[in-house]
Amino acid sequence: MKILIVDDSSTMRRIIGNVVMQLGFKKEEFDEAEDGVKAWKLLEESQYDVILTDWNMPNMNGLELVQKTRAGGAHMKTPIIMITTEGGKGEVITALKAGVNNYIVKPFNAEILKEKLDGVLKK
Repeated sequence: MKILIVDDSSTMRRIIGNVVMQLGFKKEEFDEAEDGVKAWKLLEESQYDVILTDWNMPNMNGLELVQKTRAGGAHMKTPIIMITTEGGKGEVITALKAGVNNYIVKPFNAEILKEKLDGVLKK
């Protein structure tokens, strides 16, 4: 199982990474990127089983990353969970239409992330 964590906040990447490890994943099983540009580079180089991305980031935001990923290529069908402070109904609908498989509003706990991960990985 390989996970890509994308967030411009190193603190948030560490929190998500810690939660992922609490869920039984090893540190070697996930990579991190601080924006969509770096995430895209990693996506071109490796295969991932799930992408956890923030929305608001510099250079290429999470929504742009989702759209680019869904446009074609090796990760077109890779499950994507957006983890963001954008909790409005309009934002959720926009993200779902762009191709995210699930949506988590910050702050969140390990149980919520586990539930969402289980949901996208069992499909």
